[in-house]
Amino acid sequence: MLTVHIALGVAVVVVCVGSAVLGFVAYRRRGSGGAFVSHALVLAQTLLIAQAALGLLLLSDDRRAPEKLHYTYGALALGLALTPWFYAPGVGPKRLLWFAVTTLVAGALAVRAFMSGS
Repeated sequence: MLTVHIALGVAVVVVCVGSAVLGFVAYRRRGSGGAFVSHALVLAQTLLIAQAALGLLLLSDDRRAPEKLHYTYGALALGLALTPWFYAPGVGPKRLLWFAVTTLVAGALAVRAFMSGS
């Protein structure tokens, strides 16, 4: 199960950065991004949720990370990725920018969590 957590961690970083770049490109083109960009951003959030759930399963099996800071970075990444659902504007390009920025920062936090967990 630990190898799945590691592989999912790599997928989280790649998808977060990729979907954030897609969001930034769509924002610069003054568009809403369309379904593809929306689905990419939601995929990043879904992978973060799955990663946190798998981490909790590992904790319940008494398998702990070497550094306690790993849990902080993971929780911050998940919380930050879900923040735009509460604080972003209802519609428009600013909403897309909110999701792109928070997804990119969540990806950066996921990189740091990955580094502190291995």
